[in-house]
Amino acid sequence: MLFPVYWMINVSLTPTTEMRKSPPDWFPVHGTIEGYLAVARDQLPYLGVSLLVGLGTVVLTLVLSAPAAYSLAKLRPRGGRPLSFILLIAQMIPAIIMAMGFYAIYLGIGMLNSIPGLIVADSTIAVPFGVLIFTAFMNGIPDELTAAATIDGAGAWRTFRSIILPISRNSIVTVSLFAFLWAWSDFIFASTLDGGGDLQPITLGIYKYIGNNNQEWNSIMATAVVASIPAAVLLVVAQRYVAAGITAGAVKD
Repeated sequence: MLFPVYWMINVSLTPTTEMRKSPPDWFPVHGTIEGYLAVARDQLPYLGVSLLVGLGTVVLTLVLSAPAAYSLAKLRPRGGRPLSFILLIAQMIPAIIMAMGFYAIYLGIGMLNSIPGLIVADSTIAVPFGVLIFTAFMNGIPDELTAAATIDGAGAWRTFRSIILPISRNSIVTVSLFAFLWAWSDFIFASTLDGGGDLQPITLGIYKYIGNNNQEWNSIMATAVVASIPAAVLLVVAQRYVAAGITAGAVKD
């Protein structure tokens, strides 16, 4: 499983003249950083757009999914169970089908080729997942805590903001991480909704090095390596929070 990652790094350091060498070198014997210099020269704007889209998706996902999950888990509105089932079904819809629908909508309201448009589209993948994770976690929070807050005069919003959210740290980190990774690695929404824009994410920026008669493989792989670093760092830093957030609510005392 790690071999493609290793080969990506190896190719990113291989000179163009040795790219089609047979047999290939298992290590970059005559290593070069030309690919990484090309990334620094050409790809920084695309990385910046991906960062904006990823952070925007995280914010929108948390703003929508956390209150919705609190309502389903603690306020128990009428129709809550069917809504939870609908959210589960929503994750089964292929992204390409959703992209076609978004394209028709955005074409009419003028949101094509825009960062807000990508944020909204990417959030449709993350929000149902976030609601399910938050709901599972909040179901495990003792009702005595919310009852005590109600006795002290706190309303539903104050209880959610002052008690539920601080306790839900692990699930917040989990949902935030997955929302960011989905937005960071998205290609279908980006190519469909932002293919002709001036501000494109890194998943489209990498195609700058691919043409009909030319493929700059060391630059392509160097871009892939650089684009993988944020995701790898986030996964390492948030690993224990993610493990706790995903398993929360799975076992009842």
